[in-house]
Amino acid sequence: MFLTCRGSQTSITDTGPAVDVRRGTTPLHPLFSFECEGNAAHSVGFSKEGDRVSQPGTASGPGRTPAWRYAIGMFGTSIPINMIKGSMILFYVDILGLDVRAYGVVMVMYAVIDALDNPLLGHLSDRTRSRFGRRRPWLLVGAPMLAACMIAFFSAPTSLQGIGLVLWFAVFAILCEAFDSMLNANYGALLPELYPRERDRAVANGLRQGFQLVALVISLAVTPVLTTDVFGTEESTQGFQITAIIYGAVALVVIVFMALGMRENPRYSTRERPPLLRSVWSIVRNPMFWTVGLTGACYGIAMALVLSGIQLYVRYSLGLPVGNALYLQGIVILVSAGGLVVWTRVVARRGALWTWRLAFAVLAAGFAALFFATDLVTAIAAGVVVGAGWSGMLATNDLIVARVLDADAARNGEHREGLFLSAFGFFGRLNGIVTGLALTSLGVFFGYNSGADPGADPGLAFRVYLCVYPFVLTTIGAVAARLISVPIETPPEAAEPVEPPPPGPVDESAVERPR
Repeated sequence: MFLTCRGSQTSITDTGPAVDVRRGTTPLHPLFSFECEGNAAHSVGFSKEGDRVSQPGTASGPGRTPAWRYAIGMFGTSIPINMIKGSMILFYVDILGLDVRAYGVVMVMYAVIDALDNPLLGHLSDRTRSRFGRRRPWLLVGAPMLAACMIAFFSAPTSLQGIGLVLWFAVFAILCEAFDSMLNANYGALLPELYPRERDRAVANGLRQGFQLVALVISLAVTPVLTTDVFGTEESTQGFQITAIIYGAVALVVIVFMALGMRENPRYSTRERPPLLRSVWSIVRNPMFWTVGLTGACYGIAMALVLSGIQLYVRYSLGLPVGNALYLQGIVILVSAGGLVVWTRVVARRGALWTWRLAFAVLAAGFAALFFATDLVTAIAAGVVVGAGWSGMLATNDLIVARVLDADAARNGEHREGLFLSAFGFFGRLNGIVTGLALTSLGVFFGYNSGADPGADPGLAFRVYLCVYPFVLTTIGAVAARLISVPIETPPEAAEPVEPPPPGPVDESAVERPR
C-alpha cells in the first residue's frame, strides 16, 4: 500500500506489498510505504501483524541494546554446556566405568535427536509472538531447565552399573542438549537482529566470544582443579556435583540478566508466521547453507574433540595429573581472548571471509604442533598456536553465517534467524556423532575401552584423538574455505522485512568470491 501526496491532496493506493526501495519511496513497513511529490512528506503510523492493524505511534523502534549486555549472555550459556562436554568422558567413562562402546552409541543418539530438535526449536522461536518478544520467553524458560539437568547429569549415583548407568547418562545428556539448543537457538538469533551492520556485529561478537573464553577458563581450565582437588578427588564424583551446582546458579543469574536487558526489534516479528516445511525446504535448497555449514562444521567438530579429550590427553599423553589441564587450557584460552582484539581489527581491514580462511590455516598448524608435544612446556607452546587459530575462528565464523542469514532475509522477506541458525546447528550437532565414533575408534585401534581397561598405549590413543583427528578436519576446512563464496555485507535497510522477489537466479554480483 502506498500513500501518495500531491500538493494538499492525499490518496491511498493499495498496490500490494512493496518489493524494493525506489527513489522517492520510503518504506514504513513491508506492507506500507509512502511517496511524495514536491516538498510535502507525510508518514503513516500504521503497521500490520497478521490480520490486526495497530494504531499510530506503536511502531517506534526499540532503544539499542548495549553490546556488553548482549555479549555477557554468552558467559551464561557457555558455562553449563562446556562443563558437560569437557568432563563427560572423564566422569562417566574414566571414573564411573561406562564402556566406550555404550558411550559411542549414546552420543550417536544424542546427535540425531539434537539435529532434529534444533530446527523445530528455532522455528517455534521465529513464530513466537508475545509482549515480551520472540526470544526472551525461551531464554527465561531454558536457563533454569538447563541448570537443573546439568546438576542431575553430574549426580549419577556411584552404585549405578551396566544398563542403569547407560540410561542415566543417556537421559540427562539428551535433556541437557535439548535445553542448550533452546538457549542457543534464541541467543544466536539475536546477533544479526540487534546489530545489523557488520562493524557493530563484529564488536558485539568479539565481546561475546571474549565472555565465552572467560567461561571456558572457568568451565574447562578451573573445573579439573575444583572437581579433583578442591571439592573432590581424582577418583570420586562428589566434586563434580558441587561444581555443577555452583556453575548452574551462576549461569542462571547471567542469562536472566541478559534476557531482561536486551531489546528486540518489533518489526522482525510483525510478519505472518511462516510454515515449517516450506521454510526448511527453502533453506536446504540454498547452496550456501551446505557449503558454509559443512566448512564451519570442520572447525566445530575439531574443537569438540579438543574440549572432550584435553583432560585425558594431559593424564595419558603427557603423563601428568588431570589438574595440570588448568595450565594448558588456561594459556590457550588467554591467548584466544587476547587475539580477539587483533582478529577483530583484521576483520575491519580485510573482511570476514579473508580472515576466516587465515584462521583456519593457523588452527590446523596448531594441532600439528600439539601432536609432537612431550611435556607441559612444549604442549603450552603448541597451545599458543592453537589459541591464535581458535581466536580467529571465534571472531569470524559467526560473521560468515550472519551474512548468509542477512541474504536470506533480504531475498525471502522473512526474518527466520532462529530456524536458519538451528539448521546450521545441524552441522554442529554432528559433533556428537564424530566424537562418539572417534572415542570408539580408540578401542578398536589402541585398546582403550575405559579407565579400568585403558589398553597398552593410551598416551598415543589420546594424542591421535586430540591432535590427528582435529588436524585432518581443520585442514579440510582450510581448503574448503578457499573455494567457497559468501554474500557481501547486506546494508541494514536492505535487510528489513520485505516481500520476496519472484523466483529466479541469484545476483552473482552480490557474492564475495575467493581472492
